[in-house]
Parts: sequence; C-alpha cells; structure tokens
Amino acid sequence: MAFPLPDKPSIAVLPFNNMSNDPKQEYICDGFTEQIITSLSKISGLFVIARNSSFSFKGKAIKVQHVAEQLGVRYILEGTIQKTGEKVRITSQLIDSIAGHHLWAETYDRELKDIFALQDEITLKILSAIGAELTKGERARIYAKGTKNLEAYITVVKGYEHFERTGKEENLIARKLAREAIELDSKYPSAYGLLGGTYLMDPFVGSTDSSKKSWKEAVKAFEKTLTLDETHAPANGGLAFVYGCQRQYDKALIQAQRTRDLNPGIPIVQTGYVLVFVGRYDEAVEFFKKTIRHDPKAPTFYHLGLGHAYRGLERYREAIAAYEKAFERDPDYFMAHVFLAATYNLAGREEEARAEAAEVLRLQPKFSLDRLAKTLPYKDKDYLNRAITAMRKAGLPEYPPPQLPDKPSIAVLAFDNLSGDLDQEYISDGLAENIITALSKVGELFIIARNSSFTYKGKPVKVQQIGRELGVRYVLEGSVQKSKDRLRITAQLVDVINGRHLWAESYYRDVKDIFDIQDEITKKIVTSLLLELSEGDQARIREKQSKTLEGFLKMAQATSLWRIGSEESLIRFGQLAQEFNDLEPESSAGYRLLGWYHWGLAARGISPHPREEIKKSHTFALKAVSVDESDSLSHGLLGATYRVMKNYEKAIESSKRAVELDPNGAMVRGLLGQSYYYAGQLDKALVQLKQAIRLNPFPASWYYAHLGLIYRQKGQYEDAIREFKNAIKRSPNHYMNYIGLATVYVFSNQIKEAEAAAKKILELYPDFSVKRFSKALSYKQAEKSAIVEALRKSGLPE
Repeated sequence: MAFPLPDKPSIAVLPFNNMSNDPKQEYICDGFTEQIITSLSKISGLFVIARNSSFSFKGKAIKVQHVAEQLGVRYILEGTIQKTGEKVRITSQLIDSIAGHHLWAETYDRELKDIFALQDEITLKILSAIGAELTKGERARIYAKGTKNLEAYITVVKGYEHFERTGKEENLIARKLAREAIELDSKYPSAYGLLGGTYLMDPFVGSTDSSKKSWKEAVKAFEKTLTLDETHAPANGGLAFVYGCQRQYDKALIQAQRTRDLNPGIPIVQTGYVLVFVGRYDEAVEFFKKTIRHDPKAPTFYHLGLGHAYRGLERYREAIAAYEKAFERDPDYFMAHVFLAATYNLAGREEEARAEAAEVLRLQPKFSLDRLAKTLPYKDKDYLNRAITAMRKAGLPEYPPPQLPDKPSIAVLAFDNLSGDLDQEYISDGLAENIITALSKVGELFIIARNSSFTYKGKPVKVQQIGRELGVRYVLEGSVQKSKDRLRITAQLVDVINGRHLWAESYYRDVKDIFDIQDEITKKIVTSLLLELSEGDQARIREKQSKTLEGFLKMAQATSLWRIGSEESLIRFGQLAQEFNDLEPESSAGYRLLGWYHWGLAARGISPHPREEIKKSHTFALKAVSVDESDSLSHGLLGATYRVMKNYEKAIESSKRAVELDPNGAMVRGLLGQSYYYAGQLDKALVQLKQAIRLNPFPASWYYAHLGLIYRQKGQYEDAIREFKNAIKRSPNHYMNYIGLATVYVFSNQIKEAEAAAKKILELYPDFSVKRFSKALSYKQAEKSAIVEALRKSGLPE
C-alpha cells in the first residue's frame, strides 16, 4: 500500500549493509542505523520512518523507489560498513526517490576504537549533510562545526528550530536549549551563537524590559562564539545586527563587510537587515533575494527583511507578497502581521490592515507601538514614522494595556452635568455614586473606588488613558441634563483597549423624587453592564423579578456568593434569599433562591440530612414555578431537584422547558447539560455546557467543573484536569472543584497530585468526610462507588 507524502521532508533510513563477510559484525551496522534513526527523529523539521518499518527491508534486494513508495517517503538514506582488522569504512548515500538521483554521498575511513564515539561522530556528519540538503541549507553544516558531541549538535538544531519561529515562548525555549548544549560541550561555537541570537531577539518578541541589557548579553555570547570560531557566520552577522540595533551604523556596516569577507560564498541574512537600517533599500532587496535563493528553506525572518526593503522603496505590492511568504513557515509570525498591517494601510487597503492588527493583538495582547518604536533602529526617520503612523491607523494601540484583574474591571466616571447650573451637580454626582455603590456589591466585577474615578471629573482625558492609569478594561461615562421638570440621562460603556462602545442608552424622566429616579436608572444601567460583562440574560431576569433596587442588589450579591462555593458563603446566600423573599414575597425569585439554598446544603454534603434538604428545595421550586410559570430559572431549579432525586426523565423535561423559555440563557443551558450528564447522555451534555460558556464569557466555576465531570466519565483525563483547573481559577475557594480534580488524578494514577488536591479540600472544609459526602452523590451505583474509592485513595478521611 502506497502512502501520500507528508508536508515536510520525509526520509527512511535503511539498515546499513554488512560488507565484512562476518555475521558477528552485524551489530555495528544495526547500531549505526538505529543511532541515525533515533537522532533524525529528534529533529522536528523531518518526517522519519520508524525503525521497525525500515528494518523490514533488511537483507532484501529491492529498489529504493519501491521502498519509498511502500513507506510513503521521498528520501532514502542507505549505506554500508566494511571492517578490516581495526579499520572500518563507512559509506552513506542520500537518494531522492522521485528524481532518482543521489543528492549526497560520502565515505568515511576510521580506526575502530570506541564504537560508540565512532557512531556519534559519523551520525553527526550524516545528520548535518541531510540537514544541508533537506532542511536548513548551509546553516546545518555551520551548526556542526566545532563539536564532536552528537547530543549537543541535536540540541542546538532543536534550539534553532524554536528560535526561527520568533515568538516569546519559542525564544525562551531556544535559550534553554542553548544552555543545555553549552553544558554538553562548553567549547561548541554554535551553542553560544544560538544563545546570543535569543538575547538579540528579546526586544522584538517582548521578553525584556531593557533592550540595552539584552543586547549586551547578545554581544557577550557572540564574542565568545568568535573566540572559538572566528569565521562563524551567524555570530558575525548577529554582531552586525546588534550594532545596527544600537544605532552604531558605521560599526554595523564594517562588521557586515567582515562577515562577507569571512564567508564569501554564504550570504548572511543579518547583513540585509543592516542595509535596511541605514536606508540602502535597493541593495537590501538584492541581498535578501540572493540570501533566499541560496537557502530555499529560509526561515520566516528572511522574507520579513525582504518585505522591509521593498517597503522602503514604496513597492507595497511586493512588500505584501514577501510578508505573506513568511506565513508559509509560520502562520502566527506576529512581526509579519505587524508590518503587514502597516503596509496594507500604506497601500490603501484599510480593511485588510485592520484585520492584520487584530491578528497582532490576538498573538501579542500586550503589543504597543510605543515599545516597538523604541526598538526599531532605522536611520531613516521618515521610514520609521510612516510605518508607525500606518500601524496606528490600522488600529494597533499606542501603549500596552494595563495589567487587568481576572474578572471584568470597570471605572465609573463622574457623570457630566450639562444643565448649565452648578446647583444641579448633586444629581449627576449622586447618580454616578449610586452606580458605583451598586456595582461594588456584584462580586463578578472589579470596580474602581469613587475617589479614584472622580479625579478625572471635568478633565478632557481619553478613556484609553483612564483605563491605562486605573488598570481597567471598561469605562462607564455619562451625562445628566435638566430642563425645567425633565431629565435626560445618557450612559455609555466603552472598551478602552479598542475604544469601541459596547453599549449606550438614553433615559428621559420627569423630575419628581430624584432618589427614586437614581434607583431606577442605576438598576437599568447595572443590568445593562451585567448583560455585557458578566451574567448575560440572568441580569435581565433579575431586573424583571425585583421591583426595588435593594431587592435587585440582594439577588446580585446572592449570585456572587453562590459562585464562591464555601460553606460560609452558602449560609450568607440563604440569609439574602430569605431577606429578598421577605422584601418582595410576590416574586418567584425569592422562592427560587431559597430552593437553591437547600439544594446547595444537600449537593455539597454540608447538611447531615440531604434528603430532607432536597425535599425542601423541590417544594420551593414548585412554589416558584406556580408564582411565575414563565420563569426559566425556576424550571432550571426544578430540573436540578429531579436530578438529585434520580428522576432523570423529569430532570431533562424541566431543563428543556427552561431552555424553551430562555434559549439564550447560559445558566439554563448549563443546567440542561448537567441533567444530560447525570442521565448518562455525555455528548449531549458536552454540547449544552459548551454552548452555555459561549453565551456567558465569564461563567461560574460549575460550568467548567461539569465539563471536567463529563471528560472524566469519558476517560479523557487530561481534558478533565484542564477543566477542573479552569473551575478553580474562577472559584479558588470552592472545595467541590478540588474534589473533582482529586478523583481524576486518582483515575489517571497521579497519586501525589491527588493527595495535594485532598489537602486543599481539608483546608477549605476541615469537617469533610467521604461517608457524609457520598450520601449527596446522585450517580448510578457503579460510578458512585468508583468516586468514593478514589476519594479514599486521595487520602480524604472516612
């Protein structure tokens, strides 16, 4: 059976033939072959056929074309080993099976002393030759110079593979590998060259706060490289690049010329960048084109440099083509997206420019033009300014976004008094203060205090600056205008990162009781903010089900407490539920909240009598539905009580009714997912919970926890661990999330991790016992027994 070729160079290493006429020497041949296969498989740029498959052709007279077709590879490496006395001759050939010719062949004559050292030496030479032909061109041979340590060479090659992807994390991995290679061989030039390259790239990938310090380290590493090998092309070129970055243009040009003199047959890419730095764009274009011709497998930054050169000549179409070529190797090469955004804008293709700017921010959320402008070392200031201006027009931010909290963060500015009467200032200030007070009671939001947000009162300051200075993502601003006995109140919610209005509204009211108006408008504005930033349609339902601002805020506080998940928070939740029910007994919401309180006492194993709590919860759910049959959340609670009672058919029926009443409600979809899960319909459960998270961008922890439960049941333990950890991020003090995590760790035989999770459970809930908790589990018996046993194995007390 023939296989299609992979999308990267594919190779099979056939067993080397024993030409010694001595079967005892077979181990040498097989050892060489296995060493080469093992070493090649560590290089990610190649697709290497496994030993078992390639060894199936051992001793068979077969054409390489047939082998390649059978194994689905393009290239075949074959060879022979002949031993005479203490001497050995090794031959090796790399064959292109499609073209039918030898790409490379070599013979090595050696003294046979240390067989393992000989294997390493010849394998290193073969690897560098294969790399030169198939992946890295002449760079593969440069990397092989100056070391006999095969493992060090492979480590450096892997390091350069990460380095050439030019991302922050990739650069750090490359640095780690460079240091590992230095530990393996402290006199290996390319290991220091790689180390210098990673420091050189630090400012461009955003992994340093000091370009000067990084470039000082780069120079130190490059100079060390050159003490070991003065002709080392990447180090010489890297040194020229550093001088250019430091704006030592004459020194950079001298070093670039030295690089050419020492390596006359090898165009070094950094020289092209130096030519761009000094504004010699025509020369740079020709140099980059020559460099790419010389190295057909050129890394992405070769094409990036060509794009810069074309952009300097205002040949935007060709610049765009060069930047896009960079994406063939690395679609997420964010610097190419940066300059492509600028070039599209310069070419008048504004929509495409904005799309590229969005990609930049997706890949590097902390990107800023301020930092980039300080990093780019162009002598031609007009060239630099045109690029930065074009990036700004494309939508890239001037400054990095502030360090934001892990929940929606907002500053409420003092509302502007547009009445032309300073005596009316109390109305606008009172409204803003009322909103701040109300929002501060909602645990899902991070609210800046009044004293800080009011410092901008009356000042013409951009919201982006406010967001940066206060460390928030959103700003609420508005105005109040009074005319005779009428008020007009406006409010706008702005995303400070992109300057976009998420929501805006105007309210017109007759001036009667100003405090009633403040409460009414506050309630509407807070509802709108929660709709946008936190709870989705649940906020709308709360607004409808409460007549007073006080009741509305009690429900908001209760929701926040439910998410915390501790015993103390649940008790306070129950108190607020009763307070709301006493305040507004005609609302279904009070009965629903009381139902959830008793449900929580049972489901979380807090009450010693869980069945009694579920009965109370079920009674409150029925009462809530009788008060308002159209209340989707009450039907959701009813489904949850049926589920704990193991009446899965009615649980699904009630949950479906909840979704019918509120198709875009995140919570009711999550509850339907729970009902499907406990009924054993895992795929349906997964669909509903994922849809719930899409509808609520900041979901409560139980959404993720139930995804974890589903994956646990499916045996997808890595996915389950990830989701339980997501749940813990949302509610770090909710011990139920650690219970799920502990069980998955046990199921996946990670006992130490399970014990750590169990320790955390006991910190959060010192009175926890497996026996009491097991009474609250609403699983089928086999699954319940497995969970209980897992909790015991994690070290939790009986």
